[in-house]
Amino acid sequence: MSVTLTETHTVFKAALEAAHSGRPAVLATIVSAKGSTPRGVGSRMLIDLEHGLVGTVGGGCGEAQVIEAAREVFETGVPQIVRVDLTEDLFSWSPAVCGGVFEVLIERI
Repeated sequence: MSVTLTETHTVFKAALEAAHSGRPAVLATIVSAKGSTPRGVGSRMLIDLEHGLVGTVGGGCGEAQVIEAAREVFETGVPQIVRVDLTEDLFSWSPAVCGGVFEVLIERI
């Protein structure tokens, strides 16, 4: 799925609101994708501890993995790249499984 201007605008607007309010936030951005993935390169999600999530990097287990890594980035301020591998899920019961691999840059803003 390609990233739309509206999605990008929504995430950056939420990031600006967090910054103006003095709230720390973490930005997650898909920087590479191979195979079938739920979202494409450039997809973004803002994690704001007080206001929740804005945007998406794909949902499900992959997004949960990114959110978990974001907690560490909140604490340390050190950016991370998280590799989300959906290929093991190919044999899952769910027909919605994608089966690709993507990498997400997670950085505190």
